[in-house]
Amino acid sequence: MTTVNLTQTTLGQALASLQTRGLDRLDAQLLLLHLLDKPVRQRGWLLSHDDEPLPPVLAMSLETLLQRRLAGEPLAYLTGHKEFFGLDLAVDDRVLVPRPDTETLVNWALERLDSRQRVLDLGTGSGAIALALKASQPTLSVQATDFSPAALAVAAANAQRLKLHVSFHQGAWFGALPEPEARFDCIVSNPPYIAELDPHLASLKFEPAPALSSGPDGLRDLRQIISQAPGYLTPGGWLLLEHGYDQAQAVRHLLSAAGFMQVQSRRDLAGIERCSGGQFNPSINKHSTMTHPIEERLTHLEVKASFAEDLLDKLDQIITRQQDQIDRLTREVQWLSQQAPPDAAAAPRNLRDDLPPHY
Repeated sequence: MTTVNLTQTTLGQALASLQTRGLDRLDAQLLLLHLLDKPVRQRGWLLSHDDEPLPPVLAMSLETLLQRRLAGEPLAYLTGHKEFFGLDLAVDDRVLVPRPDTETLVNWALERLDSRQRVLDLGTGSGAIALALKASQPTLSVQATDFSPAALAVAAANAQRLKLHVSFHQGAWFGALPEPEARFDCIVSNPPYIAELDPHLASLKFEPAPALSSGPDGLRDLRQIISQAPGYLTPGGWLLLEHGYDQAQAVRHLLSAAGFMQVQSRRDLAGIERCSGGQFNPSINKHSTMTHPIEERLTHLEVKASFAEDLLDKLDQIITRQQDQIDRLTREVQWLSQQAPPDAAAAPRNLRDDLPPHY
């Protein structure tokens, strides 16, 4: 695509140029605000100052950001910030970009907690969930873990800048806790849940892969968390988990098999079952068959059956479209045969020129 010289241009012209070259209006506005060191909520300022010149020193930086965004890099990595649950979080390619869908998990946790309970966030990444809970209920005792030291550095920096006290620990899930006997009133997690060969991973190539994929069916980490969580929950405590758009049934099965009560799911703003959870009951969980190989095998089969059902639906749609095309061609042939001249030696012509308009 031909580049447009962004020097010696106004803010309004620069905004129009960015959109012409492929950015949507919101991305273009946010990039300009970022370079001009303006708050993201001041998009109206761009409109009221659209005749002001773009500082030439910013033109080259804007061009670089444009190319990175067109290549698919998340806007949050370009600006270094992402708003989540009203918090301005610093983010970069060491952590996943917090998604609005995850606010569903935060809201659910806040419903289950009172002001002085203990919360554990597993796989905290940028610290989004843990910090949102602490900011909403400052008297909560919040701990958070992550396997990635680099991610924990981002989370800790966010906590320090926002002046929110959260205890961070490095390690794999519950193994990161310094006190193995610790118990929590609520455990929350947005773990990796995308299948290793899922084609959606291609569009997420700029984000850290270990934080995205989890085994052949995307449930490996969810299984581990669910099977181990009873050992870290207080009686009546809740385990709340985010998962993929098509995994709610499988996660509910895992929770039920582990002995959790009141197993249920919550929908995100798009109406998708995005989170599932259950309440810990010691008398039930101690008899759980969660780790039994037959249970795990059944879960694998249920997930595969779900994938197979989706595939069959898609094949049925393809067959239906093909049949519609065959029916259409059949009608064309029938119509053409009726219009054929009686003289077989008649000069050939383009018969499609004679087709009725609806063909």
